[in-house]
Amino acid sequence: MTAVRGVAPELVGPVWRTLPWRALAAAGTLGLLVAATPLVTGGEPAPWQTLLLLRGVALIGALGLAFLLDDPARHLTAPLPTPRPVRQALRVVLVAPLAALWWTAVLLLTPSASRPPVGGVTLEAAAVGVLALAAAALAVRLTDEARPGPFVASSLLLTAVLAPLLAPEGWALFVQGDDPRWSAGHDRWAVLAVAAAVVGALCGPEPLGRGARRIGGAGAPV
Repeated sequence: MTAVRGVAPELVGPVWRTLPWRALAAAGTLGLLVAATPLVTGGEPAPWQTLLLLRGVALIGALGLAFLLDDPARHLTAPLPTPRPVRQALRVVLVAPLAALWWTAVLLLTPSASRPPVGGVTLEAAAVGVLALAAAALAVRLTDEARPGPFVASSLLLTAVLAPLLAPEGWALFVQGDDPRWSAGHDRWAVLAVAAAVVGALCGPEPLGRGARRIGGAGAPV
């Protein structure tokens, strides 16, 4: 653990440079533009429309996070002494403050008169973001693909389309802010976020044998 703590700070610069800034910037810009639509058009959306807008923006942000674990140098960094969970956690830590600022700007751009309870909709956004990261970690764990982001993003988008149709009605995941089930539904959102975080953490370590194969492959004559 001491060695990991000593190496991790040295990774900040290289990891920062390899983050998928284009995907993150595209998702962030599109999300802000969508959130600003009522302000630009001068419209006064109903509360359910603003909630739907914010949920859409949260999904856009999550689609950007689906690319966060893409690493073109993945096969070269597998033999490093710093474990993969540390490298992945560093990516999340570097982006988390920017994501928080982005979501704050999104909320401020929406009309305050029709804005849903901030805590609940923020929990939804966080849960969707964690779900995207867990899916990315799962893709990295199960495949040798250096850039699984496009597949993860498309899978997340498909899940977002199917979830409202297939989720049990009693779960109340997609209710309006004035619905009495709002609080109970967000208890389930919290459980979903924790479960996704656990899955992502479990998918972090390199599978036994895979790193060794890469070390052997790297030293073999071409």
